[in-house]
Amino acid sequence: MNARMPALYIGHGAPPLLDDPTWSGQLAAWAADLPRPKAILIVSAHWESAPVSLTASGAPLVYDFGGFDPKYYRMTYATPDATALAQRIAGLMPPSEPVHQHASRGLDHGAWVPLKIMYPAGDVPVLQMSLPTHDPVRLMKLGERLRPLRDEGVLIIGSGFLTHGLPYLTSWRLDAEAPGWSSDFDAWAADALAHGDVDELANYRANAPGMPYAHPTVEHYTPLFVTLGAATDPEEPGIQVIDGFWLGLSKRSLQVA
Repeated sequence: MNARMPALYIGHGAPPLLDDPTWSGQLAAWAADLPRPKAILIVSAHWESAPVSLTASGAPLVYDFGGFDPKYYRMTYATPDATALAQRIAGLMPPSEPVHQHASRGLDHGAWVPLKIMYPAGDVPVLQMSLPTHDPVRLMKLGERLRPLRDEGVLIIGSGFLTHGLPYLTSWRLDAEAPGWSSDFDAWAADALAHGDVDELANYRANAPGMPYAHPTVEHYTPLFVTLGAATDPEEPGIQVIDGFWLGLSKRSLQVA
C-alpha cells in the first residue's frame, strides 16, 4: 500500500516569488522533504467557479496578472497528462457536486508559480480544481471527498495567502513590515491552527482580528478549508512549515497528515 500523502495549504505569492531566494528556497526545501507525489491536485484562489471544474491537461498557462516583467508572460510549465486523475476525481463526487471538465483552461499563477518552484522538472501530473464556494462547511466536505486520493499518491494543495489585503498595503517592498491587520490575523490563525480549532477558523469573519482588511475578499483564505477537509483528522493540529511575511502579507503555510 502507498503511504498516505499529506495535504498542504500554501501561500503562492505573485510571479516575483520565483526570484525571491528566501521564500522559494523554503518551498523547494519543503517539497524535497515530502514523499514524491504520483500526481498533484491544487485548488487556487484565482479560479472561482461553480460547479467544481478541472483544468485541461496540456492547456496553456493562465497569465492572470499585470504590470510585471515580460519574462513572466513567457514562462511555461508543461506537465504529464492527468486525464486519469480527472476521471478519478469525477468518480469521487456525488450527483449533487458534478464535475465540469474545462476544455481549454490551464493552470493559473496560484498553481504554476509555486509548483514551478516545488517541482521544477514538471514531471508530475497536475490538475487544478476550481473553488466553487467560500462556505467553509462545503469546502471541508469537498476536501473530505478528495481525501481518498491521498492514499493513491496524490498531493492535495490549497493555494492562497493567509492575509491578502492588497488595497491596504502602503509599501511594495518584499521585506516590508507587516501592517497590524496582517500580523494580528496571522497570530490569530497561527493559534487556531496550533489548537486544531476548525470552528474558530471557520468563524473568521466574526472572530478574526484584522478583518476585513486582512481579506477584503476571501478567496485567498478559503482554500484552507479544502486542505483541512482532506486531513485525516481536521482537528488534529498540522505542521506550520512556513511563516513570516512577504510584502507585509502572511505567508504562513500548513501541512496536515
